[in-house]
Amino acid sequence: MQTFGIYIIGDEILSGKRQDKHLSKVIELLSARGLQLSWANYLGDTPSQITAALKASMARGEVVFSFGGIGATPDDFTRQCAAEAVNVPIERHLGAVAELEARFGEAAYPKRVLMADFPKGADLIPNPVNRVAGFSIHQHYFVPGFPEMAHPMVEWVLDTYYAHLFHQQDYVEASILVMDAGESQLIDMMHQILTQHPDIKLFSLPKLDIRRTIELGVKGTTNSVNLAMQDIQQQVSGLGFPWSALP
Repeated sequence: MQTFGIYIIGDEILSGKRQDKHLSKVIELLSARGLQLSWANYLGDTPSQITAALKASMARGEVVFSFGGIGATPDDFTRQCAAEAVNVPIERHLGAVAELEARFGEAAYPKRVLMADFPKGADLIPNPVNRVAGFSIHQHYFVPGFPEMAHPMVEWVLDTYYAHLFHQQDYVEASILVMDAGESQLIDMMHQILTQHPDIKLFSLPKLDIRRTIELGVKGTTNSVNLAMQDIQQQVSGLGFPWSALP
């Protein structure tokens, strides 16, 4: 199963000057295509951290979207870090230059054209808003921090490169709502379920309602989830707690 992850880069996110709008949108875009987000990392504008993170995810062979830090100002490091992660130089991409010239004409020089400097061998990601392209290398896709630009670019990447994966993964989720139980009263049962069904992922989400409730569920293949949920329902009933199925 192909793994998808995201990096959200920028001190402004960590300081609270800007609120992240990428995580929920990527989850939405992937889910609409039958895909799942496996992880999300927030990184500040620290080159050593960015480079180390990129090297690690590239070594794992994951598909990664990286948001932010691809401008031309001194606080934008992502392009240089990507080049260092794959041990290639930065070079001017003629296709990106053409996009900038088409959008800005002579005003593309001398500074805007710096945004056409990518790691050697990178491919373009078209920007439908202002034609300042993003780039990709080693299944890592680098887009601006602006959601209005970034999100259509992510959709383009998914539809262009990964359509063959859409709705192909047998990965589902099911859960029940357990009433009047505390998590401590269900822990032993949870461990038993994981022992009996080692190929599923289990989750427990307490809810702060007037009545004590827990959403208890599992994720995995359809067959594995169905078998695990049957055991969960039987064991919760055996413990004497009422429960109801969730859609």
